[in-house]
Amino acid sequence: MKKILIIGASGFIGNSLYKELNSYFDTYGTYHTDNAFYEKNQKFFQYDMELEDISILLDNLKPNIIVSALRGNFNSQIDAHYRMISWLQRNTARLIFISSANVFDTFSNYPSYEHDKTLSESIFGKFKIKIENALLRLPTDKYVIARVPMVFGANTPRVQEIKTLHDLKASIEVFPNVIINATSISKLTQQLHYIINRDKKGIFHLGSTDLIYHLDLITEICDTLQLEDPIFKQVFDSNNDRYLAVLPKDNILPKNLQITTKEVIESVIIK
Repeated sequence: MKKILIIGASGFIGNSLYKELNSYFDTYGTYHTDNAFYEKNQKFFQYDMELEDISILLDNLKPNIIVSALRGNFNSQIDAHYRMISWLQRNTARLIFISSANVFDTFSNYPSYEHDKTLSESIFGKFKIKIENALLRLPTDKYVIARVPMVFGANTPRVQEIKTLHDLKASIEVFPNVIINATSISKLTQQLHYIINRDKKGIFHLGSTDLIYHLDLITEICDTLQLEDPIFKQVFDSNNDRYLAVLPKDNILPKNLQITTKEVIESVIIK
């Protein structure tokens, strides 16, 4: 049975993935802040990337697969990933790095595919690119780079924020000329499960198969949530339509693991 360690398993994506994988694999996770639930769970290890060397935990646990869902200080994350990569070079294991569509946020005229050149103007995008570039220097069977767009779902932070802003009668920021794709947390964890189970390697774009304007997506989500008269703050960062979407060309997942924007919107309701 594969032994999996999710770095950042107390965060939203990391914890959702832990719940998806735990019944099928020998799955472990790390958490940062003191938490009675995680302390009692022998499959969770406390880890502070700013104070501790992840290599020590990796040497003790010897996972076959490391999933990085880390959040926090960018410089500390970069150092932690360099240590993971160094450990990978000495051991038979793979790293699945959860990256972002923001590695392409400088490009604006078209959607981005797996092997397009990355280029970002944002601090977040540049940070993700730095880790991606370090992984790309490894043999392909040592890594998966999973580029993920905005993640929605009934209990996701994005949907909770929309509900909170609406309740406070505060404005919800939308980008009327930005064309994106998105995904749901349930589909994302299923896709990562498949990638792990089938020993996939390389770069994957895990967004919806179709595109939508950001304003239209948020408007339809508000309609689905039955939020009356939401207040939108329209932000125009350019005069023209701009793409921030990741589509697959080479690593296309099976039909049952693909998702449409309609399904993303429907995912915000608990069924």
